[in-house]
Amino acid sequence: MERTLIILKPDAVQRGLMGRILSRFEDKGLVLVAARFRKLDESLLAQHYKDHEGKPFYAGLVRFMGESPVLVMVLEGVEAITVCRKMMGKTFGRDAEGGTIRGDFGVSRSYNLIHGSDSPEAAQREIALFFDADEVIEWQPAGHKWVYDAEDLG
Repeated sequence: MERTLIILKPDAVQRGLMGRILSRFEDKGLVLVAARFRKLDESLLAQHYKDHEGKPFYAGLVRFMGESPVLVMVLEGVEAITVCRKMMGKTFGRDAEGGTIRGDFGVSRSYNLIHGSDSPEAAQREIALFFDADEVIEWQPAGHKWVYDAEDLG
């Protein structure tokens, strides 16, 4: 099983979309193994977005992400990173396909609702930034055996 970090950004929170977005991931068969509703401070955001430091959008992104609480989650599943990124859609809502989170709920180039890890290495780094190891829970829902068959699990 692979894990990924998902952040429902301030625009998703302020628009009341948290439950609808989380439901999509659960409906797909991904398992929520950690979650925290919190306001992010500038130092944590600087660490999280360190790869974007110096880019023209960096200051606005950090300011935006600190304006409102966010929902930070760890989701688990087979190829969770790829699955979540497909479900999220293209970065900008107006470019994203219908049926994706951004395609269904977004139109802005600035407000794109959701962050998801883009690689296993990024997921590992990001999860450790937001959660202690003991806060990520090992568990499987009772119906888990109806999501993945033996071929999926190797």
